[in-house]
Amino acid sequence: MKFFLDTGNLEEIKRIVRLGLVDGVTTNPSLIAKEGRQFKDVIKEITAIVPGPVSAEVVSLKGDEMLEEAMEISQWAPNVVIKLPMTEEGLYACHQLTQKGIKTNVTLIFSAAQGLMAAKAGATFISPFIGRLDDIGLEGMQLISDLRSMLDIHGLKSEIIAASIRNIGHVQQAALAGAHIATIPGSILPKLWGHPLTDKGIEQFLKDWESVPQAAEAVKEEANTK
Repeated sequence: MKFFLDTGNLEEIKRIVRLGLVDGVTTNPSLIAKEGRQFKDVIKEITAIVPGPVSAEVVSLKGDEMLEEAMEISQWAPNVVIKLPMTEEGLYACHQLTQKGIKTNVTLIFSAAQGLMAAKAGATFISPFIGRLDDIGLEGMQLISDLRSMLDIHGLKSEIIAASIRNIGHVQQAALAGAHIATIPGSILPKLWGHPLTDKGIEQFLKDWESVPQAAEAVKEEANTK
């Protein structure tokens, strides 16, 4: 499963990119607003840092206006993906952009029917929001599983982005349910590589090493001779 970073923060992106964990980035108006900078400037800087897909969302609600926005945004960088809402107008824009060879990400998907419609319209990516479904007592992960089955059965090429990730369990479950991608907030990624027993193990190793001073001294001497 690929990892996309769900953020508009450049420092956060740079930090995680250096680990080789970022396959792409998703943004939205809320994330960009937090940065207090021009939308275009932020997107262009992100696309320069991350070679993979970078989703930039339109804010218009009418299909033709979405297309106008999308045509401008698509010129900013070759790896820009146009993020569209799951509405009738969004599906229209998705279909038109697909015909032009422009990649799209249809977002705010909460049902298998919505995901199927987006895939049929030609969406490069479809983004089911699993965390928000869990919030209202529904099974977000079941949606991922259903969508993956639908895509495979009918040979549809859209990739599933598990969005609205809230915890480590969501990432693990999304991978098992067949999501192609998880888009993860920067606050959650460190929890994926961390574990209390790992920290405890490192602490114990260092403590044990301190009890073998001659070994530590030998390592220092060897390092000095190189």
